[in-house]
Amino acid sequence: MAINFLLVDALNLIRRVYAAQPGEDGPERTERALTASGHSIQRALQECRPTHAVCVFDSQEPGWRHQLYPGYKAKHPPMPSALELRLAMFVEAFLKIGVPSLTLPALEADDIIATLARKVALRKGNVVILSTDKVFFQLSSDQIKVRDHFQKRDLDHSYVMEKFQVQPGQFVDFLALSGDRTNSIIGVPTVGPKTAAKLLTEFGNLDNVLSAANTIKGKLGERLCKHVEEARMSQSLMRLRDDIELGLNLKSFRYSH
Repeated sequence: MAINFLLVDALNLIRRVYAAQPGEDGPERTERALTASGHSIQRALQECRPTHAVCVFDSQEPGWRHQLYPGYKAKHPPMPSALELRLAMFVEAFLKIGVPSLTLPALEADDIIATLARKVALRKGNVVILSTDKVFFQLSSDQIKVRDHFQKRDLDHSYVMEKFQVQPGQFVDFLALSGDRTNSIIGVPTVGPKTAAKLLTEFGNLDNVLSAANTIKGKLGERLCKHVEEARMSQSLMRLRDDIELGLNLKSFRYSH
């Protein structure tokens, strides 16, 4: 039987749900978020019909991106304290629904999800990544789909092309040029999404853009020449690792309907 793997970016889901609850930060709001998150997981299971499923959480320890760039996620809003103190309740609730959770030391959920997705795709299986984080667009393919649970839509190849004017395979380079405010990735100063897309349409990838920077007239060429290191650093930070030795067996995530 072909694998259909549902990979849930757990904190992306939980924090979105928590933010939508009325009231101040506290136990009551967390309880409402817990109930709503459980309903969201159940709905995702009904919509995606997975053979395997897992909720992947970020480690609370600094990872390799923080070591590479101390400013990584520096402006990211901290998790509400009441929510952070009760995350174990979410793990327990998801398990009761039949979906285990996964956290690995010093690893972000993004890289764990990318590695699992690649492993399944290599086995000719299909993957649905439940997340609103655009960083996953780089993984988009015939076998790997990103799904916005709240909008009930797949953010597929055509969505990426329509919204950003680049191919999924160019998306890391797109972010390397335009930056990513959510993660405090600066990219090349003053290069916005439209300019980044135009450069990649013309030159294909970041290497070619930077190689041709001295031929690009005006302030744009000057900025590209001046900020080569920042662009390459941003590229490294935004590229997901999909080759991590997780030491896990996919059987651990089999979902029983």
